[in-house]
Amino acid sequence: MASKKITFAEAIKMGLIEEMKKNKEVFLMGEDIEINVWSVTRGLIEEFGSNRVRSMPISENGFCAAAVGAAATGTKPVVEIMYSDFILVAADAICNQAAKLRYMSGDQFNCPVTFRIAGSGMGSGAGSHHSQSLEALPMHFPGLKIAFPSTPYDAKGLIKSAINDKNPVLFFEHKLLYSKKGEVPENEYYIPIGEGEIKKEGIDGTIVSYAHMLDICLEVSEEIYSEKGINLEVYDPRSLRPFDYETLYQSIEKTGKLIIVEEDTKIGGVGAEISAKVSEEKIFLLDSSITRIASEEVPIPSGKYGHSFVSPDKRRIKKEIIQVFQT
Repeated sequence: MASKKITFAEAIKMGLIEEMKKNKEVFLMGEDIEINVWSVTRGLIEEFGSNRVRSMPISENGFCAAAVGAAATGTKPVVEIMYSDFILVAADAICNQAAKLRYMSGDQFNCPVTFRIAGSGMGSGAGSHHSQSLEALPMHFPGLKIAFPSTPYDAKGLIKSAINDKNPVLFFEHKLLYSKKGEVPENEYYIPIGEGEIKKEGIDGTIVSYAHMLDICLEVSEEIYSEKGINLEVYDPRSLRPFDYETLYQSIEKTGKLIIVEEDTKIGGVGAEISAKVSEEKIFLLDSSITRIASEEVPIPSGKYGHSFVSPDKRRIKKEIIQVFQT
């Protein structure tokens, strides 16, 4: 299988191009999408034309609602929201309309919209209106699916699955991952939404993380093994709704410990939902309490230095994980 090393942004672009070539009903919408601040869709207007690469005004709820209407007529819109923070502006279109269309129409209308939630998360120094991790918010709404890839390989496979899903899918993209490189097959492949993956095998404890935090956790797990001999398993769910709990349960049955690392805050976060589910269904598999590592409960300051006080860094994650094995 031929593959090449490309960036996360290029992998998403490759998936978009493949699907746009296969199906003329796939088209792109978004603010400045023809030039694109994240480089993902840059150059596609020259290849596919302005009818299929449509620049939108600064009105997220307006153009997201338009995408829902377009999807109901049989097209497959791929909508870019430039920063994850802006899904708050588009919440009515996404959570109140897209999520409910199939149910309210008695399944007469599908809603195959892919919302690319670009520029998610901290680390670039952007201020509090451009740095939030809001992936837990849409988890509350039945009818929505949520993917959050961590590698270029996963990004290509998941964006293709999102486009071909008859349900609305929120496809989150962490801003620090766009330049991350990895091997990506040149042939077609799909990764099912709702299928997680063990990124590193281990026997002493299970770390659940995703997106940029996953990379930090992989580094930390190697350092802890080298320094302490503690062999941690690292699990990437890749999708947050539906969430692959079966793979997680198999992991904690082996390791007996669960550590959840996320960039969001603890209250109402992804980790809170995972903790509740495990506590209800599989608490007997654990030999210690669940550990959650998350961002501080404060609005996000501007500047990379400010971000460093809020987001979990490698030092803090490593320290809190080691404490799990000292109690």
